[in-house]
Amino acid sequence: MSLLAKLQSKNHKEDNAALSAAVPMTKLDAPDQTNPKVESTAVPAIEVKKYSKPKEKMKAPAPVDEHKELKNLIFKYILKERHEEDVEDIVTDLDAIIEEVLKENEDLEKISDFIKLKEDLTNDLTGYGPINPLLLDDGVTEVMVNGPHKVYAERSGRLELTDVTFRDNDHVMAVLEKIVAPLGRRVDESSPMVDARLQDGSRVNAIIPPLALGGPTITIRKFSKDPFTIHDLIRFGTLTEEMAEFTKACVEAKLNIFVSGGTGSGKTTTLNVLSSFISNKDRIVTIEDAAELQLGQEHVVSLETRPPNIEGKGAISIRDLVRNSLRMRPDRIVIGEVRSGEALDMLQAMNTGHDGSLATGHSNSPRDMVARLETMVLMAGMELPVKAIREQIAGALDVIIQQSRLKDGTRRITNITEVQGLEGDIIVLQDIFTFKQFGVDEDGKIIGKLIPTGVRPKFYERMEYEGIHLPASIFIEKGE
Repeated sequence: MSLLAKLQSKNHKEDNAALSAAVPMTKLDAPDQTNPKVESTAVPAIEVKKYSKPKEKMKAPAPVDEHKELKNLIFKYILKERHEEDVEDIVTDLDAIIEEVLKENEDLEKISDFIKLKEDLTNDLTGYGPINPLLLDDGVTEVMVNGPHKVYAERSGRLELTDVTFRDNDHVMAVLEKIVAPLGRRVDESSPMVDARLQDGSRVNAIIPPLALGGPTITIRKFSKDPFTIHDLIRFGTLTEEMAEFTKACVEAKLNIFVSGGTGSGKTTTLNVLSSFISNKDRIVTIEDAAELQLGQEHVVSLETRPPNIEGKGAISIRDLVRNSLRMRPDRIVIGEVRSGEALDMLQAMNTGHDGSLATGHSNSPRDMVARLETMVLMAGMELPVKAIREQIAGALDVIIQQSRLKDGTRRITNITEVQGLEGDIIVLQDIFTFKQFGVDEDGKIIGKLIPTGVRPKFYERMEYEGIHLPASIFIEKGE
């Protein structure tokens, strides 16, 4: 075939294809009856259904800030005209500032809720933006910001979605910067996670995009302005009067105490209460990731870890601070949380004359806490045999206080356990007090009580030698 014939054949095929595309067939054509070579077999008609695109679910519109544009203009005005003034003076003069901005921008919509607008501006200027009212609410124990449009609060151990919202991700980031900047910490794409604290000691954790897909996420665990006392814990049902008397005697007798429990179970609160029993004459060194303990004694040295700088250098860990604290002549060492290799340094400190030390850690039971301590000691990088580690634990710890957050949201001390020593390769634990559950009432509240097991601890005589007298009746359940 010549080149011209090939081109004509190609053009003919393309013309047929274009014609077929331009005239869609809905039924198959019947066979050509004029051509005798084609059989007249009937072909059933096939209807071709048109494709219909599935309907997309309508997304709920994001909350809209009614006066977003006005607020932005007010903040620009303050930055331009009043940036040298004190925040208190600006807040006092907010009415005049709003009127001035409205005069300059007559096309803006009318203010429907002047009081709400002024309150929002005040929160942004003096506090932590939209979540400021939640932080000031004594009934709220935890605040969780899941992006700009979802803010949860914990009340009485239960989480609830609030009507608080931010304008956008930038608004959340502005509040977050206000929290971490005074502490010399930073949060950005190169360092998207940060632990910090508020001025009142409340713990703050934040994680931002790209790690947090739904927007900047902030978790704030509030602490009471006035530290809880042992009487508050008795009133909350966290422990009984007998248990309170026993734990106070343990601290005064300089026993080494470890508070264990899950996240949000109240370990730090209990540690704070136990620390209040320490004598005012003792030199106390506290070591924490973010300073939370509120001790009332006179001679307290508070140490706090430091994250690495932008070059990844300069980090100071809890383990570094524990080692340094041994050179500070402490009478008591209080560690906010033990989670890795610092467990080895803590146990060595407890075994070398630093009696009466206190610490916390995560676990589900006293037995689990012992197993976790073994793991954490191995994380220090020392290849110690398991028996040697268990000997260190058995020699260092005297009491493990297990705290739990129950299903109904209440926080209870579920076990006070004595570490009796080592028998063979097993660390012997003995419960002194335990929580016994009987059921659940109609409102979902757990029915139970904290009872003594009837066993007196081995260190009971040690307490007597220290001049601390406990009635033997506290180890016996009432009614027996």
